[in-house]
Amino acid sequence: MKNRSLVSINDFTKNEHLKILNLAEKFEKNPTQNTLKDYVVATLFFEPSTRTRLSFESAASRLGAKIIGFTDAASSSVKKGESLKDTILTVSNYSDIIVMRHPQEGSARYASEISPVPIINAGDGSNQHPTQCMLDLYSIRKTQGKLNDLHIAFVGDLKYGRTVHSLVIALINFNATFHLVSPVELKLPSSVKRHIKDKKLNYFQYTDLNEVIPNVDILYMTRIQGERFADPLEYERVKNSYVLNNNMLDNAKKNFRVLHPLPRVNEISEDVDNNSKAYYFQQAKNGVYVRQALLTSILGVN
Repeated sequence: MKNRSLVSINDFTKNEHLKILNLAEKFEKNPTQNTLKDYVVATLFFEPSTRTRLSFESAASRLGAKIIGFTDAASSSVKKGESLKDTILTVSNYSDIIVMRHPQEGSARYASEISPVPIINAGDGSNQHPTQCMLDLYSIRKTQGKLNDLHIAFVGDLKYGRTVHSLVIALINFNATFHLVSPVELKLPSSVKRHIKDKKLNYFQYTDLNEVIPNVDILYMTRIQGERFADPLEYERVKNSYVLNNNMLDNAKKNFRVLHPLPRVNEISEDVDNNSKAYYFQQAKNGVYVRQALLTSILGVN
């Protein structure tokens, strides 16, 4: 994995995914080290972020790295009209690795093709979010004790949800059964379903959330993303399609857990937070350990 960019979850193999998860376990036991004291990590966020940016910066800081970058394109030379190419080529002079979030699909792949240092995709539009996927795999394995042969329900914005797209593609390597819950307008794209079909795995589509809860191991809730809709009226029609509350979990299996990439708006009621089946805040914490594993693996220092 040394010096390789991570743009799509498919850039790493199943065995490499498992190596990252195993290394993350070690960082969870000992997250504060000096492994990256001689390295500079650049975080370029052309789009808002809280958990992804801060967990990357926390991961790098706990390993002794220096951090440079920006949190808003408006505070960079992009506001003056600088191209993505010029930004990447400039920042690569100052850093050993670049973590980038950008609203345009394909931007991370383009950056990886021109950058002399590795690029980690922290989300490119509605395309992919591979590091979120890795921490989701880590969270699923921690709660279930395995990754193979699980029933996973994805709920909400399956059309624009880049976290969903990456995780579906990763889980096909572990013989998952997919339960897809969404409004008709927000179904999982055919291009992502094709990965499931190619592996001859089962998937089922629903519009009723209650129908899947008793039958699945993981419920992966997502926010309906207003910023992805070209038509505000379409967003208004679907924004409150699914709201999970505590009493809906009464018939869930013992091993059942609720995940969410966050931020949530109103799709999970706060009364779920104290339920032992709620795992989304621990899921966010797991992002630090997984991103430590990714940074050290790509920089070749673990």
